[in-house]
Amino acid sequence: MAPGRPRDQHKERQWQRWIAQWRTSGLSVRDFCARHGLAIPHFYAWRRRLQRRAVEQAPFLPVQVVAATPPPPASSLEVVLADGAVVRVPAGFDAATLRQLMAVLREEGAC
Repeated sequence: MAPGRPRDQHKERQWQRWIAQWRTSGLSVRDFCARHGLAIPHFYAWRRRLQRRAVEQAPFLPVQVVAATPPPPASSLEVVLADGAVVRVPAGFDAATLRQLMAVLREEGAC
């Protein structure tokens, strides 16, 4: 279609119908065009034109951005003391802090 030339809505709708019929017909383009008295080059040109328009007119849909779900917690450690007390240490623990805790527990005789 030439730039600035208004679209012929009737012709465009007719070509949309023909192309939709062709898709469900199971026929080749050549056979479909022969059956409907259509010129094969016109069929391909309209198919391209309508595909381009469909892409150009693709609607924007509203979206909602949500925070990603946090990863499941990694496995933790459990330290069972001699007296039966349990110290649970989460994944990513600070090793220096754990050493200090274990030293305190040893001094008190819990380990």
